[in-house]
Amino acid sequence: MFTIGYLLEACAKVLDVVLNIYLWIVVARAILSWVNPDPFNPIVRFIHSVTEPVLGRIRSMLPIHFGGIDFSPIVVFLAIIFLQNFVVNTLHRLAFTFLR
Repeated sequence: MFTIGYLLEACAKVLDVVLNIYLWIVVARAILSWVNPDPFNPIVRFIHSVTEPVLGRIRSMLPIHFGGIDFSPIVVFLAIIFLQNFVVNTLHRLAFTFLR
């Protein structure tokens, strides 16, 4: 049973790292929205292509634009924080029960 515990612990750590990386990509996207970046820059295109599916879906479900401010990155931040605090911690706790 310890192998299941180690597998769950590894999944929890990987998921936590992936969520942290995506959080910082969304932060970069929000900062880029304040300036006028070159749309042909490969980094800008990568950030836009990685974040737009999630942000676009949130914009279509919750059309909240007050004064031209886009609140979809805030919703993504809250969702990532929820996933880190609930799913990742649940996986850690579940792995701990298998490792006892």
